[in-house]
Amino acid sequence: MNSLTIARPDDWHLHLRDGAMMRAVLPHTAQHFARAIIMPNLVPPVVTGAQAAAYRDRIMAALPDGMAFEPLMTLYLTEDTDPDDVAAAHASGLVRAVKLYPAGATTNSASGVADFDKIRATLERMAQIGLPLCVHGEVTDADVDIFDREAVFIDRVLDPLRRATPGLRVVMEHITTSDAVDYANAQDDSLGATITTHHLVINRNHILAGGIKPHYYCLPVAKREGHRLALRKAATSGDARFFLGTDSAPHTDANKLLPCGCAGCFTAPNTMAILAQVFEDDGALDNLERFTSRNGPAFYGLPVNTDTLTLTKTPTQTPGHIDTDDGPVTVFDPGFPLHWSVT
Repeated sequence: MNSLTIARPDDWHLHLRDGAMMRAVLPHTAQHFARAIIMPNLVPPVVTGAQAAAYRDRIMAALPDGMAFEPLMTLYLTEDTDPDDVAAAHASGLVRAVKLYPAGATTNSASGVADFDKIRATLERMAQIGLPLCVHGEVTDADVDIFDREAVFIDRVLDPLRRATPGLRVVMEHITTSDAVDYANAQDDSLGATITTHHLVINRNHILAGGIKPHYYCLPVAKREGHRLALRKAATSGDARFFLGTDSAPHTDANKLLPCGCAGCFTAPNTMAILAQVFEDDGALDNLERFTSRNGPAFYGLPVNTDTLTLTKTPTQTPGHIDTDDGPVTVFDPGFPLHWSVT
């Protein structure tokens, strides 16, 4: 196969940041993706419908002329979130999901949830109105090893939360373990799971072996090779539970290379070329469209995009970094040649 045309893809987990950074990174997503679920972990976070509307306006103002892109807004769940505000924002068509960060789990998550009993009323309202909950699935207990935090979260938090809130639609975001794959496979269609581009490519050796590689450091952190292979099997299977959420997370090199560097991989510019290579290598190009363009809209109750994206079997040259007014941002390097390009 030398050419592949698919329905234009969507990104079901994206960090655009704000200000100068947003203006620099947004075109790289809008070039390939029709829609994206926009993460709300700004400083301060996007916690109300009014704040989500203002953020959406800033995104659209930063979109270059001639580019078509729809930001799907989310609210940052806190222990003080007003269920009525959430319901109103959803009813208006503005907000497509609410994001749950366990307090302290990742970048800009200090305002997240520590006492899950305090969010019960909001979760129950979300179940009533069909508004999905997007979950960063890691516990933050100091006594739990960082490589075990996703599996422990499923047992201690996610499964009890779902059992206590029947009908709540949940997205397990950026899953990184075979435990998460197995859990998703055992559930009904009220649960979906996003998988990132970089977690299909790297394991923890890529971060640590032969010297620390800061640009491969992300949260949840990449796990053992067996977990990576489980993610690839899930992503390339075509199973409707699994869909693309890049978690493309730009940080300036200055912030990535600090003694306590930021977590995140910036994959927006080359995700589609990488995914085409991954799916081809696994003999699953026929399922690429399901993963990138069909399964996500089905879960969120949205139509599949009518326009298309074409990939051709020609080598792609991705820039090593992009320039922003805040400083350079390194683009994720998959570590292997890319033989596909978006045309």
